Amino acid sequence: MRLTRRYRFAASHRLHTPALSEEENRRLYGKCANPFGHGHDYILDVTVEGPVNADGRLVDRAALDGLVRRHALARVEYRNLNQDLPEFAHVVPTTENLASLVRDLLLDGWDLPARLAHLRISETDRNAFDLEVGRN
Repeated sequence: MRLTRRYRFAASHRLHTPALSEEENRRLYGKCANPFGHGHDYILDVTVEGPVNADGRLVDRAALDGLVRRHALARVEYRNLNQDLPEFAHVVPTTENLASLVRDLLLDGWDLPARLAHLRISETDRNAFDLEVGRN
């Protein structure tokens, strides 16, 4: 059985590789290389899987929500990903890399019986990034 919970958060970032010139960064990242950065209203879908327990549920939803808020959203919400997260000091904060960070943050705090199966982060109506996890 699988359950997916949806969360929303806002954050800003700038896509920029320091080893490249401004022109090369603009060519590579387009408008996302804006020197002042830009923001997104992200949607995070967290999917857990496992058997239905004796009380008829896959997972305690309040416990899952609390874990996601404490271990992931508290770190990224209303942050400038480039400046506020040491994990992005030497890594370009693309949404692909953000998905990997969220996975790591969740797994570091995971204490639920259900397994973390899948993450999806949508940054726009047209761009969503899926990451299979399948472990705790």
